[in-house]
Amino acid sequence: MKDNVTTLKNASSDILHNLVTMVMGLIIGILVAIHGFHRRTPQPVFKSLLIQRIQKLSISFRNVVFAQIKISAINTLLFILFAFVLLPIWGVHLPFAKTLTILTFMFGLIPILGNLISNTLTFIAALTISLGLAGVALLYLVLVHKLEYFINAKIIGHKINANAWEILLAMLIFESIFGLSGLIAAPIFYAYLKLELKDARLI
Repeated sequence: MKDNVTTLKNASSDILHNLVTMVMGLIIGILVAIHGFHRRTPQPVFKSLLIQRIQKLSISFRNVVFAQIKISAINTLLFILFAFVLLPIWGVHLPFAKTLTILTFMFGLIPILGNLISNTLTFIAALTISLGLAGVALLYLVLVHKLEYFINAKIIGHKINANAWEILLAMLIFESIFGLSGLIAAPIFYAYLKLELKDARLI
């Protein structure tokens, strides 16, 4: 029992740490993306090259964030279909459905991890009704979560001029090396890599 409690505590701490890190990264990225670098005077070589790298990373971040807004909207529409159309057909009304709709969109702005959080909240809400409904909700949410990988790859790939398989491959590689954080960051850094390679005329 103590081992299970310790494991759960560690898992919760890891999730909270990843969430805080991701939110801080988003805030920093947004600030960098909206900040203009105006070079009115000659810059030292190192500073000039550093600014160029930051600008490209900013462009990559901006493209991925705008794509993530579309992905979040799609996830929210799928949740609305589940909570306000499918469940009422079976005579079931999900508790806090309207609140969960808002949270699904808000958390959906955080790649991958946000979807996991909103899915967990939906599962808990379904569990308050019955174990059977929680099982149905879990199955639905797992399918949506897997679908998000392909939606991410398609939408983000279109935004950064990359094929869906390229994004999926980058996500798999980054996840295997860096874990969940790598999975979340993969589209941004892959978009940045493509910008660098294009400017170097290597692709």
